[in-house]
Amino acid sequence: MRKPVVATVFVVSVLGAGVAGMHVFAPKIGAATPKAQILASTMPLSAGTLLRAQDVVWQGVAETETGEVVRPDATALATKPELDEQMRTSVYGAVLRHPLQVGEPIRRSDIAKPGDRDFLQVVLTPGARAIAIPVSTGGASTGLLQPGDRVDVILTQNFGKSDGANQNMTNQLRETPLTRRSVGETVVENLRVLAVDAPDTKPAVGAAAVNPATGNFGRTVTLEVTADQAEDINVAAELGKLSLTLRSDTNTTLASAAAPAASPAQRTKPRWAGDVSPALTGALVEKPTALTPLPVYVIHGSAKTETIKSEY
Repeated sequence: MRKPVVATVFVVSVLGAGVAGMHVFAPKIGAATPKAQILASTMPLSAGTLLRAQDVVWQGVAETETGEVVRPDATALATKPELDEQMRTSVYGAVLRHPLQVGEPIRRSDIAKPGDRDFLQVVLTPGARAIAIPVSTGGASTGLLQPGDRVDVILTQNFGKSDGANQNMTNQLRETPLTRRSVGETVVENLRVLAVDAPDTKPAVGAAAVNPATGNFGRTVTLEVTADQAEDINVAAELGKLSLTLRSDTNTTLASAAAPAASPAQRTKPRWAGDVSPALTGALVEKPTALTPLPVYVIHGSAKTETIKSEY
């Protein structure tokens, strides 16, 4: 009599498991016909990651939840197609507060944007600092920079200019060869871009036009640095003009600590004006000038005559 009981229990257990399985897979079956699209991650993203275009994608869902970035419907896109890109770019440059898995929705509560009070606290790795560098909008590389990119900082100095206030310095500059009057060198390498402030498209009435020569720059780039790198950049800013170059290894782990400062032996060799422009070497060759023979005076008694005698 116990065998049927055991069999009955087994059947019930199997049926129960089947019902549970149907309950688990029901949402996934419904998701095959999405009613809306939300932004989701395309890959595993760690906390502290600055979101870029390749990190997010529209993903279909059966229903949306509060805080998700929802794509405008077909009616709205037919009227304003640019809304699609505007919704995507609204998260570019934002930093993740928490790690995300592949396909996980990107909720507004999970990100912090530049300008938010806690942005730097979330984006900076332990022990790192943030420093802002004013950059002219005329720089070709500046328009290509996005938060999360990696850059090098280049210092360019010109020793051929003087304000005339220090006469000794002016004389020294005049004696400096043309090949040594300008130099460029990489002072810091592999820095992470935290934010790129957009230039003002409509300056205030009476505001001066963008002109780096007068200290009026169009945009500011914020970089993640170590304490030593921050000091190097501040000193370099006093010496000459700073510019940024975009590195190709932008896929470096974004949540890693700021790269350590390179030793002097590891840094890129400075490039002098003569290294860049061989024409300057030719400009130093002096043109031959005719030599004027020295006069020779011959005295005979009270008479004095002058003759020209060549020494060659």
